[in-house]
Amino acid sequence: MARRKSKFSLLMWLLFSGLTGSGITGYLRPNIPIIGPMIAKFTDKGENRGAGSGNLLTESANGLLHGEASGGYGGSTAAGRLASARQPSNGQQQGTVQPATAAGSQGNGNLLIASFNIQVLGQSKISKPGMKELLAHVIRQFDLVAIQEVRAKADNVIPDLVATINSNGSRYNFVIGPRLGRSNSKEQYTYVFNTNTVEHDPSSVGTVNDPKDLLHREPFVTRFRARTQSPAQAFTFWMVNIHTDPDEVPEEVDALADVFQVMQKARADEDDVILLGDLNASEKQLGRLGRLPGMRWTVSGVTTNTRKNKAYDNILFQGQATREYTGRWGVYDLERNLGLNREQALQVSDHLPVWAEFRVWEAPPPTNSVGRPSLDN
Repeated sequence: MARRKSKFSLLMWLLFSGLTGSGITGYLRPNIPIIGPMIAKFTDKGENRGAGSGNLLTESANGLLHGEASGGYGGSTAAGRLASARQPSNGQQQGTVQPATAAGSQGNGNLLIASFNIQVLGQSKISKPGMKELLAHVIRQFDLVAIQEVRAKADNVIPDLVATINSNGSRYNFVIGPRLGRSNSKEQYTYVFNTNTVEHDPSSVGTVNDPKDLLHREPFVTRFRARTQSPAQAFTFWMVNIHTDPDEVPEEVDALADVFQVMQKARADEDDVILLGDLNASEKQLGRLGRLPGMRWTVSGVTTNTRKNKAYDNILFQGQATREYTGRWGVYDLERNLGLNREQALQVSDHLPVWAEFRVWEAPPPTNSVGRPSLDN
């Protein structure tokens, strides 16, 4: 039986169709600047790091910088960095804890995609001695990071952070959305990505329109592609970055079901949609979003906040469509991986990064038991 579409879903579909009607071309080469109201291109510039003294984070940051002097995290250097990898058992209870290494250009050739709510990421935070270096170290563990809660009146916060990420020879870039929110305290979403392993389609960058104002901060969407020697066979996917309002979680999570379905239909040639962010909800509180046919969530049975008493953050997709998912996922423990105590970790954020691993090659269409294409999508 056909599902009845809500007016909210229909309106978003019509508006988003216009945004994404430019076709499959236009993937950004990292040396070509893109100018536009919703895309920021990182440009090199000098900076003063200011090591400072007496700050809780300085010693840890200096230790990380010393360990990264040779550049990158390939080979044995990456071993154990993502020590909390988990392989779920039948998609239900948490699986066995496994050691993990970095992926993408830094490990086994797969992509590590992460979500990180960096609490009140603004000038005050990145000005703390050692803070940019710690955040840069965390972001370098992943190929693509969806960041929530950028709160800054100036436009230099993300460029300055990316400059620090690239200070060891890395080649990261970013796209950033507009300032959003109903109150005076506006937030931005951003994607920070390794241009050696990921590229984005600049014609696909946008914010989902919400004519009924069901969402406090409308999702920020961008289409990405794994960077490979055979682009036509590379994994392509939508990213949908979201930070729900903690006071309206049930209503907003339900609205995200419509957002997800809109994104599934945004392009006839794209079936992979990865919705991720700070949902302010555990996997048991996903409402209509969690009940969509075939919906999978990677984070299950663990906490995702720094105090380790709540599950807020997750990465979701339709399992039949996104078979590029390897089954590996994790929560990046700031205390254990960075050698911080609880007080220090809370200075970084009240959330922990969550991540999942995906293959760089587009998965073939699903088949049934006799090897024929399946209609069960």
